[in-house]
Amino acid sequence: MTVKYTEDHEWVLVEGDTATVGITDYAQNALGDIVFVETPAAGTEVSQGDDVAVVESVKTASDVYAPITGEIIEGNDALEDQPELVNSSPEGDGWFFKMTIGDASELDKLLDEAGYKAFCEGLD
Repeated sequence: MTVKYTEDHEWVLVEGDTATVGITDYAQNALGDIVFVETPAAGTEVSQGDDVAVVESVKTASDVYAPITGEIIEGNDALEDQPELVNSSPEGDGWFFKMTIGDASELDKLLDEAGYKAFCEGLD
């Protein structure tokens, strides 16, 4: 199990040939209270960098991007009725979607935990 991060504040939990994707604690904190989440449909083919989900808060709306290329295999249906899961458990129950890993080499371009923490410290 490996966790990677993007500079767009997504986290990627890699388990075998599947990746679970959500937004980081830093991102949910910046957004504020989440009021709506739209997740992608299973079967959707995505390329790294595509906008694939939407998160809306009381402050703003933001896209969630595909951190890697692959196929969406599941959206988190719980977020439809409980978008606040993104606030209470951003890197747990508040995940957005699961996808196949189409090109594992793309994971090498993402940040590890220390790199992401340093990136965020540079933003403050």
